[in-house]
Amino acid sequence: MAKAQDIEVAPSEPYRQAAARIVRVRAGELFESADGVLDTRDIERVHDMRVASRRLRAVLEIFAPCFPQSEFKGVLRDVKQLADALGERRDPDVAIESLEGISAALPKEDRLGVSSLIGELRRVQHAGNEGLALELARVSEEGLHGWLMELADAAHLPDEAAVSDAVEDVALYPGEAVAS
Repeated sequence: MAKAQDIEVAPSEPYRQAAARIVRVRAGELFESADGVLDTRDIERVHDMRVASRRLRAVLEIFAPCFPQSEFKGVLRDVKQLADALGERRDPDVAIESLEGISAALPKEDRLGVSSLIGELRRVQHAGNEGLALELARVSEEGLHGWLMELADAAHLPDEAAVSDAVEDVALYPGEAVAS
């Protein structure tokens, strides 16, 4: 799995500036991971892109108060749709990999049923790949990457109540929640 870039935020850095910078980095990671994602022979590529989409979605949701809501809602919707398409493709990848491992451990006469199931899962994988290809084409055509950069550029300082609501349940340290 591709490691996420470490992003350090100084306590003195304004919230909106951190939001803009972090969204830019996570969006870059998402689109950098797109190369070869439709190659079903290398299932780690789709896994890496799916993880990157989840990281991006998380930071978008964490920093939601910083962004103009009209633009934010559309961007978040598109990131979610892309993540869903990545999931539709990734789920059969995982099942196929598991079943191939199980099949290898079975006696030869018991492998036929597992092979049949793997064949069905490959059809599901293919359909998921077609859906992912369409989704990738759509986000490319609509310019999601550019839209994310524009959203980051539009980051503004949220009012104090919005920031408080956004971080209410965020853990400062593992196992420790912020008190309301």
